[in-house]
Amino acid sequence: MNIFCADKKFERFEDVTPELLEKEGVKLLLCDLDNTLRLHSEKEPADELYDWIEDCRKVGVKVVVISNNGRKKMMQKFCEPLKIDCVWWAKKPLSTKLTEAMVEYESKPNETVMLGDKWSTDVLAAKFAGIRSWKVEHRKKIV
Repeated sequence: MNIFCADKKFERFEDVTPELLEKEGVKLLLCDLDNTLRLHSEKEPADELYDWIEDCRKVGVKVVVISNNGRKKMMQKFCEPLKIDCVWWAKKPLSTKLTEAMVEYESKPNETVMLGDKWSTDVLAAKFAGIRSWKVEHRKKIV
Protein backbone atom coordinates (compact mmCIF):
# COMPACT_ATOMS: atom_id res chain seq x y z
CA MET A 1 0.00 0.00 0.00
CA ASN A 2 1.44 3.34 -1.05
CA ILE A 3 0.30 5.97 1.45
CA PHE A 4 0.76 8.72 -1.13
CA CYS A 5 -1.67 7.23 -3.66
CA ALA A 6 -5.43 7.57 -3.49
CA ASP A 7 -7.48 4.39 -3.82
CA LYS A 8 -9.63 5.98 -6.54
CA LYS A 9 -9.33 9.18 -8.58
CA PHE A 10 -12.05 11.34 -10.09
CA GLU A 11 -12.26 14.58 -12.06
CA ARG A 12 -14.85 16.13 -9.71
CA PHE A 13 -17.05 15.24 -6.75
CA GLU A 14 -20.07 14.71 -9.02
CA ASP A 15 -18.28 11.69 -10.52
CA VAL A 16 -18.65 9.91 -7.17
CA THR A 17 -22.11 8.56 -7.93
CA PRO A 18 -24.69 7.14 -5.54
CA GLU A 19 -24.40 3.85 -7.44
CA LEU A 20 -20.66 3.73 -6.78
CA LEU A 21 -21.13 4.58 -3.10
CA GLU A 22 -23.69 1.80 -2.77
CA LYS A 23 -21.52 -0.71 -4.64
CA GLU A 24 -18.50 0.18 -2.45
CA GLY A 25 -20.52 -0.15 0.79
CA VAL A 26 -19.90 3.46 1.84
CA LYS A 27 -21.98 4.71 4.78
CA LEU A 28 -19.87 7.73 5.79
CA LEU A 29 -18.31 10.06 3.22
CA LEU A 30 -15.89 12.53 4.77
CA CYS A 31 -15.29 15.39 2.35
CA ASP A 32 -12.76 18.15 2.16
CA LEU A 33 -14.36 21.52 1.41
CA ASP A 34 -12.04 23.95 -0.37
CA ASN A 35 -11.30 22.97 -3.96
CA THR A 36 -13.11 19.65 -3.47
CA LEU A 37 -16.79 20.53 -2.91
CA ARG A 38 -16.43 24.21 -3.75
CA LEU A 39 -14.09 26.74 -5.24
CA HIS A 40 -12.18 28.43 -2.43
CA SER A 41 -13.83 31.73 -3.41
CA GLU A 42 -17.44 30.43 -3.39
CA LYS A 43 -19.54 31.67 -0.49
CA GLU A 44 -22.71 29.71 -1.27
CA PRO A 45 -23.13 26.02 -2.20
CA ALA A 46 -23.61 25.39 -5.92
CA ASP A 47 -26.88 23.83 -7.09
CA GLU A 48 -25.09 20.63 -8.16
CA LEU A 49 -23.77 20.21 -4.61
CA TYR A 50 -27.32 20.25 -3.18
CA ASP A 51 -28.38 17.62 -5.70
CA TRP A 52 -25.32 15.44 -5.10
CA ILE A 53 -25.72 15.45 -1.32
CA GLU A 54 -29.40 14.59 -1.64
CA ASP A 55 -28.52 11.70 -3.97
CA CYS A 56 -25.98 10.47 -1.38
CA ARG A 57 -28.66 10.58 1.33
CA LYS A 58 -31.04 8.54 -0.81
CA VAL A 59 -28.59 5.61 -0.77
CA GLY A 60 -27.95 5.94 2.97
CA VAL A 61 -24.64 7.82 2.87
CA LYS A 62 -23.91 10.43 5.52
CA VAL A 63 -21.81 13.30 4.12
CA VAL A 64 -19.64 15.24 6.59
CA VAL A 65 -17.23 18.04 5.71
CA ILE A 66 -13.80 17.70 7.34
CA SER A 67 -11.64 20.71 6.54
CA ASN A 68 -8.41 22.32 7.65
CA ASN A 69 -10.19 25.64 7.22
CA GLY A 70 -10.27 27.40 10.59
CA ARG A 71 -13.16 29.77 9.87
CA LYS A 72 -15.92 28.08 11.87
CA LYS A 73 -18.71 30.58 11.09
CA MET A 74 -17.99 30.57 7.38
CA MET A 75 -18.01 26.76 7.30
CA GLN A 76 -21.23 26.54 9.28
CA LYS A 77 -22.85 29.13 7.00
CA PHE A 78 -21.81 27.10 3.96
CA CYS A 79 -22.83 23.68 5.35
CA GLU A 80 -26.06 24.65 7.13
CA PRO A 81 -28.24 25.04 4.00
CA LEU A 82 -26.95 21.66 2.80
CA LYS A 83 -27.99 20.12 6.13
CA ILE A 84 -24.57 18.49 6.59
CA ASP A 85 -22.24 18.52 9.57
CA CYS A 86 -18.82 20.08 9.39
CA VAL A 87 -15.55 19.79 11.25
CA TRP A 88 -13.19 22.76 10.98
CA TRP A 89 -9.52 23.03 11.84
CA ALA A 90 -9.11 19.28 11.32
CA LYS A 91 -5.30 19.50 11.10
CA LYS A 92 -5.05 16.92 8.32
CA PRO A 93 -2.90 14.89 7.66
CA LEU A 94 -3.46 14.05 11.31
CA SER A 95 -6.24 11.46 11.39
CA THR A 96 -7.78 12.39 14.74
CA LYS A 97 -10.88 14.15 13.37
CA LEU A 98 -11.52 11.39 10.84
CA THR A 99 -11.37 8.76 13.56
CA GLU A 100 -13.62 10.84 15.82
CA ALA A 101 -16.14 11.19 12.98
CA MET A 102 -16.25 7.41 12.49
CA VAL A 103 -17.00 6.98 16.21
CA GLU A 104 -19.61 9.76 16.25
CA TYR A 105 -21.45 8.47 13.18
CA GLU A 106 -20.95 4.80 14.08
CA SER A 107 -19.16 3.92 10.88
CA LYS A 108 -16.54 1.21 10.49
CA PRO A 109 -13.32 1.91 8.57
CA ASN A 110 -14.47 -0.30 5.67
CA GLU A 111 -17.68 1.80 5.42
CA THR A 112 -15.87 5.15 5.43
CA VAL A 113 -14.17 7.12 2.65
CA MET A 114 -12.28 10.43 2.67
CA LEU A 115 -12.83 12.50 -0.48
CA GLY A 116 -10.41 15.33 -1.09
CA ASP A 117 -8.16 17.11 -3.54
CA LYS A 118 -4.72 16.91 -1.90
CA TRP A 119 -2.50 13.90 -1.32
CA SER A 120 -0.53 15.81 1.34
CA THR A 121 -3.56 16.27 3.60
CA ASP A 122 -6.65 14.32 2.55
CA VAL A 123 -5.04 11.15 1.20
CA LEU A 124 -2.52 10.89 4.02
CA ALA A 125 -5.15 11.53 6.72
CA ALA A 126 -7.28 8.74 5.25
CA LYS A 127 -4.35 6.33 5.13
CA PHE A 128 -3.41 7.16 8.73
CA ALA A 129 -7.04 6.59 9.78
CA GLY A 130 -7.14 3.22 8.02
CA ILE A 131 -9.87 4.23 5.56
CA ARG A 132 -10.10 4.53 1.79
CA SER A 133 -9.00 7.75 0.12
CA TRP A 134 -10.64 9.05 -3.02
CA LYS A 135 -9.06 12.02 -4.73
CA VAL A 136 -10.65 14.61 -6.99
CA GLU A 137 -8.89 17.20 -9.12
CA HIS A 138 -8.86 20.75 -7.77
CA ARG A 139 -12.30 22.25 -8.37
CA LYS A 140 -12.23 24.67 -11.27
CA LYS A 141 -14.65 27.36 -12.31
CA ILE A 142 -16.88 26.09 -15.12
CA VAL A 143 -17.03 28.74 -17.84
